[in-house]
Amino acid sequence: MDAGGKARRISVLGATGSVGRSTLNIIADQRKQFGEDSLHIVALAARQNVADLAAMARQFRPDFVAIADESCGNDLRDALSGTSITFGAGPAAVEEAAAREADWTMAAIMGAAGLRSTLQVANRGGAIAIANKESLVCAGALLMRTCARTGAKILPVDSEHNAIFQVLDPKRRSAVVRIVLTASGGPFRTWTLDQMKTATPEQAIAHPIWSMGAKISVDSANLMNKGLEMIEACHLFDASSDQIDVLVHPQSVVHGLVEYTDGSVLAQLGPADMRVPIASAFAWPDRISTPCERLDLARMARLDFEAPDEQRFPALGLARTAMSAGDVACTALNAANEIAVAAFLDGGIGFLDIASLVSDVLEAGHPDGGAWEGAPEDYEIVFDIDRLARDCAHVLLSKKYHENKSLN
Repeated sequence: MDAGGKARRISVLGATGSVGRSTLNIIADQRKQFGEDSLHIVALAARQNVADLAAMARQFRPDFVAIADESCGNDLRDALSGTSITFGAGPAAVEEAAAREADWTMAAIMGAAGLRSTLQVANRGGAIAIANKESLVCAGALLMRTCARTGAKILPVDSEHNAIFQVLDPKRRSAVVRIVLTASGGPFRTWTLDQMKTATPEQAIAHPIWSMGAKISVDSANLMNKGLEMIEACHLFDASSDQIDVLVHPQSVVHGLVEYTDGSVLAQLGPADMRVPIASAFAWPDRISTPCERLDLARMARLDFEAPDEQRFPALGLARTAMSAGDVACTALNAANEIAVAAFLDGGIGFLDIASLVSDVLEAGHPDGGAWEGAPEDYEIVFDIDRLARDCAHVLLSKKYHENKSLN
């Protein structure tokens, strides 16, 4: 319930993903503590997992359910048969779910596909718990301006950005020297380049700490995830690119640090459980209890840190290059990476080819020969840049693939 005794209205976009599931776990726990009527679920949305989305709908009884894959519409209708829950299928249905009035929305639709729904939430105001990093990577400046205009509040959910959000004092922003995002290093932290050259998708998604989807697991394995997070951090915390650093921390206990001018370094620590940052965003500016295992530092005994090796993990350097060029380059970086990761997961390219293809797209520039640089003036330009960069990636991917096949 809110301060006025009304049920808090909640929407979860990306409900069947790992973040969406963790969010609904917290909602279920809160309802158990404070009653079913304390939280009203406005909308649930997912990409194509009909069975799980329908099961969630039957449990949480939202006003509206959306499935992004239009071909799944009939299956969703059958799965919801006998309920009074309204539903829709296709991208427009997801945007409708996002546009429905909610006090708090989890924006967890993966990839650039989540930008339109995040924009819908920003345009109507309310709190946006943002787990879709691509919205900030591709359109960070535009999104922040939209939120400033509508009064929407962005609450970061990524464990690293949520950590910074908790320890960065906005009243003393000028005293901040450096923001440090931590990275576990992924499954290939100690691998050589020769070993990574033959890495399989199964090895890349076997993260040693976090349980995540395949795409973000691959991004974590080559540190592209951290590169995207650096771009996010610049927008979220009004920081310059040279104020953002990355530190490899295999235990994933320290999630983020802020260094101040007096030499103080404040850090947020917590278990490697996404329910902790989700709960932080859900309860902000207050706190709630969670069913998470508590952090036991005495049992852990040690915490290790090391600088990232950008020779073995060039994605960090690519992200910095894109940041220097502007938001257009960041959009191109993200688009190329999504195509490259999909190709790797499908067995079309090797693990090291992911960063290589992204680098090729950044160097190639627009199909008309122009460089990826500057800042988009509106969201439609962002979508155009995203499409052009994907087209460029497909062309280069096809060329590289056929060249490699001819050599075998």
